[in-house]
Amino acid sequence: MRSRVWGGLSAVVLGGLMVTGCGGGTGTADESGGKAGQTGSGGYPVTVTDCAGAKATFSRAPRKIVTSNAAGLELLLRLGAGDKVIGTGFPPGRGTLPGDLNAQARKVEVLSRTVIPKEKLLGSGADLYVDTFASMNMGGGMGDTPTEEEFRAAGITHVFLRSTACAVTGKHPVTDLSAVEADITTLGAVTGTRAKAAELVAGMNRKLDAVRKAVGGTAPGARPTYFFFDYDAGTKQPMAVCNRQIAHAVITLAGARNVFADCDGDFQQVGWEDVIARNPDWIQLGVRDRGSEAANEKAFDEARTWLETNSATKGLKAVRQGHFLRIGSEPTTIAGVRNADTVEEIARTLHPGKAG
Repeated sequence: MRSRVWGGLSAVVLGGLMVTGCGGGTGTADESGGKAGQTGSGGYPVTVTDCAGAKATFSRAPRKIVTSNAAGLELLLRLGAGDKVIGTGFPPGRGTLPGDLNAQARKVEVLSRTVIPKEKLLGSGADLYVDTFASMNMGGGMGDTPTEEEFRAAGITHVFLRSTACAVTGKHPVTDLSAVEADITTLGAVTGTRAKAAELVAGMNRKLDAVRKAVGGTAPGARPTYFFFDYDAGTKQPMAVCNRQIAHAVITLAGARNVFADCDGDFQQVGWEDVIARNPDWIQLGVRDRGSEAANEKAFDEARTWLETNSATKGLKAVRQGHFLRIGSEPTTIAGVRNADTVEEIARTLHPGKAG
């Protein structure tokens, strides 16, 4: 099974989230048990089912949560459950989260700058571990990933984010954000913040519906081709966004054609000759957030300069025409509320007469 390195993270994707309430059903939690947003017994039990069919049932809201990285942390902060988060791995960089979320994130204990060591995770006192991926390459002497038996022995319920964990094992390309919305709904049900979850999902759908109305009917042949340039993954051999990655859905919803849509999986290293052969109309300068606007702009400039001066890429149509988008990696490739904002931004740039 292939791993993909992202900001120091090496992740093997295995599992995912799906919720059923006490009344049954899939995809969202059953609301019949109590009022939305209630944090007490109302709405429970809530059963979470992963991609392999394993189930975990919550009789109440968790009190102490640890997240594997910034993706789960951001979702919990947006849901208003940040006061329950006692630790995280792969923390967001200073200033990388918008507004008040950044200040809240700074209060969360960093258990590791990378993968949380097994012993520290099991001894954290958490009753819930939200894992963006099902297994980590625990290199560097940090120990092994805890087994499910060890999680249970420590009193920790281990769940995965569906939008990232289930995507690679899916049978079809990811072309919408329904899995992201399911994650939000799931975490809302588990943490007793259903009302906020519904509000976040509704906000995403308003934006996405407007884009669909504007550009959704664009014929495939009329859609500009699009390449996500993962500058921080290295320039020697580009990393392509494949059709199981959330960025593929973002690109598709925005009315563009991912030039590597025929690649099954999440990410795959390709050659520059492959990019040249597909000659994209637009290129996104996908740099990772440096923590300040000035630092980000500098990174965008560096990525553009590299493309404009490299002998293999300076002749690309998008490079010659200056068709670059300065949109960061995180809101494009990491599942979350901001994916809808990225769809809007790409659509406005590529279809100014329709989605302006």
